[in-house]
Amino acid sequence: MEPAEMNTIPNGKGHEAGEDTTVTAIKAQSEDAAHTARTAHNVDANLAESSEFLSKADEKKTPRFTDFEGKTSFGMSVFNLGNAIMGSGILGLAYAMANTGIVLFVILLTAVAGLSSYSIHLLLKSSGVVGIRAYEQLGYRAFGTPGKMAAGIAITLQNIGAMSSYLYIVKYEFPLVIQAFLNTDNITGAWYLNGNYLVVIVSCSIILPLALMKQLGYLGYTSGFSLSCMVFFLIAVIYKKFQVPCPFVDFSHNKTVVSFNTSVADPGGVHMTPEDDPACTPRMFNINSQTAYTVPILAFAFVCHPEVLPIYTELRNPTKTKMQHVSNISIGVMYVMYLLAALFGYLTFIDKVEAELLHTYSRIDPYDTLILCVRVAVLTAVTLTVPIVLFPVRRAIQHLFFANKTFWWPRHIAIAVTLLALINLLVIFAPNILGIFGVIGATSAPCLIFIFPAVFYIRIVPEEEEPLRSFPKILAACFAFLGVLFMIMSLSFIIIDWTSGNSKGSSGH
Repeated sequence: MEPAEMNTIPNGKGHEAGEDTTVTAIKAQSEDAAHTARTAHNVDANLAESSEFLSKADEKKTPRFTDFEGKTSFGMSVFNLGNAIMGSGILGLAYAMANTGIVLFVILLTAVAGLSSYSIHLLLKSSGVVGIRAYEQLGYRAFGTPGKMAAGIAITLQNIGAMSSYLYIVKYEFPLVIQAFLNTDNITGAWYLNGNYLVVIVSCSIILPLALMKQLGYLGYTSGFSLSCMVFFLIAVIYKKFQVPCPFVDFSHNKTVVSFNTSVADPGGVHMTPEDDPACTPRMFNINSQTAYTVPILAFAFVCHPEVLPIYTELRNPTKTKMQHVSNISIGVMYVMYLLAALFGYLTFIDKVEAELLHTYSRIDPYDTLILCVRVAVLTAVTLTVPIVLFPVRRAIQHLFFANKTFWWPRHIAIAVTLLALINLLVIFAPNILGIFGVIGATSAPCLIFIFPAVFYIRIVPEEEEPLRSFPKILAACFAFLGVLFMIMSLSFIIIDWTSGNSKGSSGH
C-alpha cells in the first residue's frame, strides 16, 4: 500500500502527510481560538449578569427616595414636621380640657408629647440600624409581610380619620360662613346651606383635582399656608377670651351685646358678679364620662410618625441626633400652640364649650367679622390639607395590593375617587366629630405612636448591640404594653359611653 492511500479521507481525496499535519494544526488553532472567544464571551456575560444582579440588589436594598441628597435646611424641616403634627385636632382640645380640668389636661398633654418624642427616637434608631426610611418597610424588615400590612393599614386608618375630620369641619363650618356672608338667619331648605351638599361640592371641585396630581411635591406650598392659618386661629382665640363675656348670651335668645360688668342674681337674691358665677369658674380637675375622649384626642393631635422618616430623608446632612432635635423642637412648638388654644378656648366658654370650638363661637354672634375670617382661614387650610393626607393612603394601598405594578393613571384616579367617596359617606353619616377623633385616635394612633415603634425597635436592633434584656429594650417593651393598654381602655370607655346614652358623641351639633 502506498503511503498516499493511508491518508485517504472518506470523500476519496488524498493528502500528503505534511499537508495533513498542517491542516490539523490550523484546525486545532482555530478550535482553540473559538474556545478562547467563547470563554471570554461567557466571562463577559457572567460579569454583566453579576453587575446587573448587584445593581438590582442595590436597588432593592436602597429605596428610591433615598437616592437623592437631602437639601432641606434644619429650620424648614422643623416647619414641615410641625405642619405634619398640626391638624384639626386643635379644634377639639378646649373641649378635652373642659372634661379633664386644667391641671389634669396639662399633665396628659405633657405626657403624650414626651411619649411622642420617645417613639420618634425609637423609629430613628431602627431606621439607622437597617438604613430604611419608610414606616412600612420597617414593618417588613421586622415582621415580614404581616408587619408591612399592619403598618400600611394603621397609616390608612389614621389618615382616613384625619381627612374625615377635615371634611367634617367643612360640613359644619362652610354653611355658617355662607350664612354670615349673606348676613341672614338660617334659610330652611336652602341647598347652599346644607353641609352634606357643600362637602360633596368641595370634594369634587377642589380636593379631587389636587388629589389627582402625580407628585406630592406639587402640593408642598400649601404646608406653610395651612400652618399660618392655624396660627391666625390661635391669635383669634386668645383675643376673643378678653372680648366674650361670661356667662355668654346665646345669639338665638338675645342679640344684644352683653358687657363684661353685667351682674347676675341667683334665685336667693344674692348679688354676684360674673367672676363669682359657678358657670364662669374654671376647674382644675374634672372627671366625667367624656374624659374617655381626652387621651385619644390628644394622641390623634400628635401623630406625625409616618412623615418623620421622609422628612429625615430630605434633611440636609442628616444624622439621627439632628433629626431628633428637629422632632423635639416641632413637638415643643406644637405643644405650646395646643396648650394656648385649649386654655383660652376653655376659659372663654368654660363648661359650655363644644367638641368643635369654632362652632361654639357661632352661638354668640354668627356674623362676627373676626370669627368669620378665622372660619375662612381654617376652612381653606383643612381643605388644602386633605389632598396631602390622601397621598400616603394611596401610596400605602398601592404598596399593599399593587406592589409590582408600574404607575397607571386609571388606577391612580380610581383609588383617589374611591377614597374620597368613602370619606364623604363617613362625614355625612358620622354622628359628630367625637366619633372620628375618639375611635380613630384609640386604634391607629396607639399603633403608630406606641406599639409599632417599640416592637420594630426590639426586632430590628441586633442583640449583639442591645441584648433582649437590656434596659433600652425593656423600656421599649413597656412602651408597647402602654400602647396596648391605652388602646383597650380608650375603646372600652368610648363603647361604654356610647351604650349608656349619655354621650355627646351620639348627638349632633
